[in-house]
Amino acid sequence: MPVVDFGRTSEDYSKHRMGFPDAFFTRLARENVLRPGLRAVDVGSGTGTVARGLARHGCSVIALDVSASMLAAGRQLASEAGLPIDSHEAPAEATGLPSGAFDLVTAGQCWHWFDRPTAAREAARLLVPGGKLVIAHLDWVSMPGNAVAATEALMDAFNPNPPDHARFGCGVGLYPQWLRDVSDAGFTPLETFSFDVLLPYTHESWRGRSRASAMVGATLPPDAVERFDAAHARLLAERFPHPALDIPHRVFALIATRP
Repeated sequence: MPVVDFGRTSEDYSKHRMGFPDAFFTRLARENVLRPGLRAVDVGSGTGTVARGLARHGCSVIALDVSASMLAAGRQLASEAGLPIDSHEAPAEATGLPSGAFDLVTAGQCWHWFDRPTAAREAARLLVPGGKLVIAHLDWVSMPGNAVAATEALMDAFNPNPPDHARFGCGVGLYPQWLRDVSDAGFTPLETFSFDVLLPYTHESWRGRSRASAMVGATLPPDAVERFDAAHARLLAERFPHPALDIPHRVFALIATRP
């Protein structure tokens, strides 16, 4: 069974994965979870979509990931945006950062890839009392007859036996099991929220977003990715010929407080 490696698709990831919408950061700011001056660590940062959102809201941000190529793409995007983000190669379970030195730990679109109990305990170690851990996901939503359902069916045809967790984007976009992860690590109280958004894609960008998924670019060999992409282009042209695609997504977030 192939290993999931998002570093293999970092170019598509940085170009075509939109990241969390502004409404997500606005909601965190309204809940006083996000405000200027916070010391934040973004684990599993990838190309830094969450890290950049934190920095735009005035946080001092350290971005961590195990993929050097994803971090390099994130540094480039942060530089282009004029955002000072400090990035390092490290896992969420063993960050190497000092204890009790941070106000906020975030994990966007990545919690399922971790040893979750260990990552939760590490987040608790990093945070000051009263500090917040925010675990969030942004999933496309499959509905009968929509472009997401058709794309997922094509992914299944090309990758019928994916590694564990590679299908995490193929569900309802809600993750109640994460509450147990953080409560077992001592976090309390807990709060969750979710909302749906439509994200605009062209055929080209939706193909790129699909290539940048765990089911395609992060697991399939390059020749299979090319064949998938060609088949995807034909599918979209035949079944969804309008050049603009409004792809439904669901944001889910868990806010956990370190006592």
